[in-house]
Amino acid sequence: MFKIVKRDEMAKGTVILNEIKAPSIARKAKPGQFVILKANETGERIPLTVADKDKKKGTITIIYQVVGRSTALFSDLKVGDGYQDVIGPLGKPTTLENVGLVVCVGGGTGVAVLYPIIRGLKQMENRVISIIGARTRDLIILEREIEAASDEFHICTDDGSFGHHGFVTDVLRDILKKEIPKLVVAVGPVPMMKSVSDITRPYGIKTQVSLNPIMIDGTGMCGGCRVLVDGENKFACVDGPEFDGHKVDFDQLIQRLQAYRSEEKQSSETHKCKLDF
Repeated sequence: MFKIVKRDEMAKGTVILNEIKAPSIARKAKPGQFVILKANETGERIPLTVADKDKKKGTITIIYQVVGRSTALFSDLKVGDGYQDVIGPLGKPTTLENVGLVVCVGGGTGVAVLYPIIRGLKQMENRVISIIGARTRDLIILEREIEAASDEFHICTDDGSFGHHGFVTDVLRDILKKEIPKLVVAVGPVPMMKSVSDITRPYGIKTQVSLNPIMIDGTGMCGGCRVLVDGENKFACVDGPEFDGHKVDFDQLIQRLQAYRSEEKQSSETHKCKLDF
């Protein structure tokens, strides 16, 4: 049993932070890697990125959005409860090196994945500009943590309730008019990562995206995270989750993701009905 030692509700309770006792994973996990969690014997395996770790306390932090039956089941767990299984760290870690100016762009819960990458890049003495966004002010997460780890910080909201009124890509375009970074890192909804890659492509800027949103099993066995990268089939969980954004076939990826929308909605509504009953 992997006990939860801290639990916070973020973004109006739709995003949950769990700090979990997992000493061996805390010792080994690196930015960009993920773990697979299972709530109980009949629960589904869910891959989630390690948003933070504390080697001394022997804990890892995961942040997830409640979007379906399995994450709703996770959200029922309180401090003192635990996950039956936590396996990891898995996936290839982020390559962290000193390249100079780096722009990091995060959207939604992708900000949780981006946070350890920002810290790692800053520790390598890069100049880091961070841009994070959400639909509205209440859905912004890790604002203070990312601002503290960045040289320059921007917040965007779709409805204009806080920061720039518009998209993270608006701010990225403005930055590129003034200076050209050596690297852009984008983590968030797939359409956002596609837009970032489209914007940086004409400049020839190396662009790294994280395809965490498409992972399912986390071992490469199910094939659900298959993606075309430079014309070749890759699996996000074992070959990534990070890839060159200019080589990812985002159009095919978006089409495949849309195929699961109705099942996710049905699963979430079924779980809610059971709770209400």
